[in-house]
Parts: sequence; C-alpha cells; structure tokens
Amino acid sequence: MNDKDFRQTSVEDAILIDIPVVHDRRGNLAFVESRGVPFRFRRVYYLFDVPSGARRGGHAHRRQDEWLIALSGSFDVILWDGRAEKRITLNRPDRALHIPRGLWRELENFSSGAVCLVLNTDFFDEGDYIRNKEDFLGGKQPG
Repeated sequence: MNDKDFRQTSVEDAILIDIPVVHDRRGNLAFVESRGVPFRFRRVYYLFDVPSGARRGGHAHRRQDEWLIALSGSFDVILWDGRAEKRITLNRPDRALHIPRGLWRELENFSSGAVCLVLNTDFFDEGDYIRNKEDFLGGKQPG
C-alpha cells in the first residue's frame, strides 16, 4: 500500500457485515468461510478476560485489514482517520466489522465475559503497526 492510499482511508470505509446464520431450535450456528471475507485471512486471534475499564487496540495498520466479531458480550470500537471519528458497538456474534488498513482503532467498554474474535489479512508483523498517534497523523499529511 502506498502513502496515497493510506491517506485516503476514511472511517466511512469501515463497514458492518452480516455473517450467515443457520437458525435451529437447538441453538444457532454462525459461520465464516474464506469466500465470504473480502480478503484472504492468514491470522485469527481473540481477546478475552479484558479487565473492566481496560482499552485495547491503540494502533493502525499500514497494510493489514481486519474483521472484528463480538463472539460474546459487547465492546465499543472507536475508529479515527485523522479527520473524523466513528464509534461502533459490537454486540452480536452474527455481525463483523471490517476495518480497512489506515484507520486508528481503539476498543473499550468491554462487558463482562466479552470475547472479540479478529480475522487479519496477514501474519503478525510489528512493522505493519503504527502505535503512536503523532506518527499516524504524519502518515496522513499531504505529499
């Protein structure tokens, strides 16, 4: 991804995606298949046992996209593109939030027992992370 693409990412590019569900009186089954995700995911991880008042995230990705799913409980995702902010509450296991590269994200207000599942486009690479808001803003400046 080049700097021009990075600067053009907007909070409006983050979208909610409905996950297919098989409804059954014995319990529902939701599923994610690679053909239903608009990117090839190479890493899956999850956050759980997040203490009350704790925040997660606090970074942006240069090249990686993510899907976040609240498997259990709820939490808020705050997205920022350097100009606008958007807050999205995730509280349904049949809905994913697609966060494209180039957006600052923070997660907060985790309910007791919340589990956040993340599908990521690539393996962990520290060089892909922007962990400082000033550096993030520097990446947003023209030319």
